Amino acid sequence: MKRLEDMNIKGKRVIIRCDYNVPIENGIIKDDTRIVKSLKTINYCIENASKVVILSHLGRIKSPEDLKNNSLKVVCDRLSELLNKEVKFITYEDDVNKEVNDNSLVMLENVRYFDLDNKKESNEDPELSKYFASFGDIFINEGFGVSHRECSSLTGISKILPSCNGFLVCEEVDNLSKLLNGYERPYTVCMGGKKVSDKIELIDSLIDKCDYMLISGLMVYTFLAAKGYKTGKAFTEEESYDYCISLLEKYPEKIVLIKDAYVRNNGKQYRLINEIDDNDECLDIGPETIELFKSYLEKSKTIFINGPVGLFEDSEYEYGSKSLCEILKNLDSKIYAGGGETTYMFNKYGVNNAFKSTGGGATLTFLSSGTLIGIIK
Repeated sequence: MKRLEDMNIKGKRVIIRCDYNVPIENGIIKDDTRIVKSLKTINYCIENASKVVILSHLGRIKSPEDLKNNSLKVVCDRLSELLNKEVKFITYEDDVNKEVNDNSLVMLENVRYFDLDNKKESNEDPELSKYFASFGDIFINEGFGVSHRECSSLTGISKILPSCNGFLVCEEVDNLSKLLNGYERPYTVCMGGKKVSDKIELIDSLIDKCDYMLISGLMVYTFLAAKGYKTGKAFTEEESYDYCISLLEKYPEKIVLIKDAYVRNNGKQYRLINEIDDNDECLDIGPETIELFKSYLEKSKTIFINGPVGLFEDSEYEYGSKSLCEILKNLDSKIYAGGGETTYMFNKYGVNNAFKSTGGGATLTFLSSGTLIGIIK
């Protein structure tokens, strides 16, 4: 990788492509991990460069109504607080070139605003790439979470300007690479999420590396349904049944499924897996599963957590995720959070002895393929 500390940025205008696609609810940022982790690169550039231009996306822009709901202004305000320095927010209605030239630290509005025009940002439109590149002399990729995608504000600019990776991206790659080679065993993977089909590539890349794979979240019900269990109202993928059965048959000692659940059915109810009925909405794992998972986690030297085990955002169904985190907090193992909801869960329940990836989809792609298209080489 080309690293920031190996670039001469002194006195240059630098464009930093961050990933500030953070969860926001009613105008409040619920988890600012991605913002906090970008501070090292931004401060380094402030100390060494005359001017800094920050780019990011937020959400998806499919209609004019999405513009208001996906403005980066609240993110800019939070970044200013964390830096204890004003970050000038620039909209595309402003005279962008003048504002960029007149201010030493700026953030442009959501780059995906340009997706309203034939998805120019997400499709790496050459002219839009040149437009973004015109604001700087050097480009820094600090958006690990979007480094698995081609877009004008990342791969497009990197083809035009001298480019490198920021501290966050390098930290992500350095740490996640340890899950590909040189990890300590036993190595346990905890897989969550909704769809098995979304995780097939990742499962296939990890199943021969890990010693145990604990499966929960909504995706476990596709495995259970494939085995013939009733799964109530849980989402399942019939097209993935054969894949699940083949995995269970090939790796019977590795793959571990849940034993019980908390369901919604006229209130919160407890069920063993063979007791789930058609009207049950499965939302969390139960104590028997926690004890089962604990027996594997406590003997593991390396642990990768990808996704919560239940609907932890609802306090009524947070038992499993909270209990899992309590177990992890007391381990000396090397623990990795697979970004997105996992990092949010770790932060909520105080799991501070783990590497928390900012990636989400990028993390999964990296672990599946060993590289990302947006990483500067």
